[in-house]
Amino acid sequence: MFKDRIVELKHKLIQDASLVEDMIGKSIRGLLDRNSGLLEEVINTYEPRVNDYDRDIEKMCVELIAQYEPVARDLRMVIMIIKMNKDLERMADHAVNICESGVFLLQNPVMTSSDDLRLMGENSVRMLKDSINAFVNEDVTLAQAVCERDSIVDDAGDKILKDLTELMRGKIDVIPRCLQLMRIAHNLERIADLATNISEEVIYIVEGRDVKHHPHD
Repeated sequence: MFKDRIVELKHKLIQDASLVEDMIGKSIRGLLDRNSGLLEEVINTYEPRVNDYDRDIEKMCVELIAQYEPVARDLRMVIMIIKMNKDLERMADHAVNICESGVFLLQNPVMTSSDDLRLMGENSVRMLKDSINAFVNEDVTLAQAVCERDSIVDDAGDKILKDLTELMRGKIDVIPRCLQLMRIAHNLERIADLATNISEEVIYIVEGRDVKHHPHD
């Protein structure tokens, strides 16, 4: 039955999201706690598992459309799950990028505050968790709240960019390390953007309302 397959599909997406959430959390902890083991675990263990979920979920969605030819809300559900699946896969890639930069910075540390990176990381993880909870519970209010929190991560990223730009002035030797920190901040911003995408997709599933290009709606 279609409904049973949807339940199975949603369960698999939730498992995938849980893995990605762990990847993001461990990438930040590995960086801030100078734990190379966590960074390597994300790259070598977690990413292949997320890639497997990506393939399985996409295959299930294609089979559902081909077998049941869903319409209206059911079709929106399957299409949005396809998009969410890709959002999660991209988040996993960004977590790997953070780990790669983290490995470099463990060997080449730079003296700067980690508070803004911690803020970005914690909010990105929370945004992902809440976006998935909004999906599970079809909670439009929570989905909208996630969209509104994107600015917190953006503002912290802007502050990091400003601080590192100032630090690099006249200090050529720190430029490669600062660029890696900027890369980490950029990847955290993209993770927050993708969590926002998932929340927008939840709103579309529940209400059929496209807020992606109409954020004030």
